[in-house]
Amino acid sequence: MEKRRIAILGSTGSIGRQALDVVRQHPDMFEVELLTANNNSGLLIRQAIEFDVNTVVICNPDKYREVADALQPRYIKVFSGMDSACGLVQGDNIDMVLASIVGFSGLKPTISAIEAGKAVALANKETLVAAGEIVMDAARRHNAPILPVDSEHSAIFQCLQGSRGAEIAKIHLTASGGPFRTWDKDRIAEATPEEALKHPKWSMGSKITIDSATMMNKGLEIIEAKWLFDTPAEKINVLVHPQSLVHSMVEFKDGAVIAQMGHPDMRGPIQYALAYPERLPLNNKKLDFTALGALEFHAPDRDRFPAMDIAYEAIAKGGNMPCIMNAANEVAVQAFLDGRIKFYDITDIISACMAGVDFVGSPDLDTICMTDEAAASKAAEIISQKY
Repeated sequence: MEKRRIAILGSTGSIGRQALDVVRQHPDMFEVELLTANNNSGLLIRQAIEFDVNTVVICNPDKYREVADALQPRYIKVFSGMDSACGLVQGDNIDMVLASIVGFSGLKPTISAIEAGKAVALANKETLVAAGEIVMDAARRHNAPILPVDSEHSAIFQCLQGSRGAEIAKIHLTASGGPFRTWDKDRIAEATPEEALKHPKWSMGSKITIDSATMMNKGLEIIEAKWLFDTPAEKINVLVHPQSLVHSMVEFKDGAVIAQMGHPDMRGPIQYALAYPERLPLNNKKLDFTALGALEFHAPDRDRFPAMDIAYEAIAKGGNMPCIMNAANEVAVQAFLDGRIKFYDITDIISACMAGVDFVGSPDLDTICMTDEAAASKAAEIISQKY
């Protein structure tokens, strides 16, 4: 495998930090050309110096001078703003882009990378949730491979290797069940942000951890899987698997089921995407099958965790409805983290926005961007008036 020159969008987040650990383990395989961050200027500076990158983008313009003063003596170019990131990912010095910016803000730079024909290692769920048809159409037109980084979608992708294009009968997305898997509904209703952030298996950023607690992350993943694997939502099943060792499974029409397993460690799917189709060694915990014990699988409780049904409703409606759902969820999750609303208010706010924001059946990218703003504004309005 030739050395790959990579850009990491969101290098100071959980995925970005773990991606850089993969690079540390394989400095002969990967060269970091571009790093971007929103606010964490201190960590961005340290990363840029350690990996001797060519360019960095600090999206918050208020942090530009701090980063520039620290890095310009080292001849590292410094830019500010998301538009800069969108332009730089198209550079000839970049072979692959790891899209790990959290939320809707990751959409535009990902589209820019795709339009330049770059391979995209996609760790941003919201890109395909909000604009799946637009993104996948652009990827086909520009011959830009999209390699999934989510552990579940990486697992599905790995299960499909060697299937020779066989038709998928069903996709089984696994879920840990989150921190409230064994809680009753009344207790969940009073859960605090601190309790919701205590994920039993995975170490992730705060937004995705709350999505795991509501199980909205599975709703987002259902939509993401539909677009990545060209599979209708009714063929995508969710199973609660508390051990988090089977990361997802693919069932074929002859009844055979192929599963991908491993200890919960995001460096595995990150490395698989960055090195695809090669498999590289990874310094991680390996499975000891003699010590596994029982592997449990349960149907999710739709009453205690209504977010999944909301996602199925959004994808059935199509158009800009998944974008409305996603934008409302982002605002509501932040309000919960800020202590402004209670746990089940998150899904109530999402449902209200899906009923109250204009539906567009065949949106273009501009419409998707306007929808995101409208739904976010509607969610903020509901929170300020009702809570």
